Amino acid sequence: QVQLVESGGGLVQAGGSLRLSCEASGRIGSTYVMGWFRQARRKEREFVAAISWNGLDTGYADSVKGRFTISRYTTDNAKNTVYLQMNSLKPEDAALYYCVASLYGSVADADPRGYDYWGQGTMVSVSP
Repeated sequence: QVQLVESGGGLVQAGGSLRLSCEASGRIGSTYVMGWFRQARRKEREFVAAISWNGLDTGYADSVKGRFTISRYTTDNAKNTVYLQMNSLKPEDAALYYCVASLYGSVADADPRGYDYWGQGTMVSVSP
């Protein structure tokens, strides 16, 4: 079983920055694609970003390109942590952000059904 625990959400003014973290435990291995989705109130869940197992490939939603950066850190004992650096935040970025993991997916997979594991989410609020 895989557990994903997010942290780092909060309230920030428009134009500000936040960094989200996701710590993966359990049988995550090092070959999973990991990433982030978000869901705003009364909206569907949407893809934000994903990163390959070795960190060399990344994918981003058009709405966050140039503002968000995903990165991944794997320790010698295969502990995985994924980060989402969010800069120039806009009110429309406000949402519940979920960390996700997929064993067989790709960084271009924007379909939530392609991800096997989900965290509980961390809330990001952006004031105008």
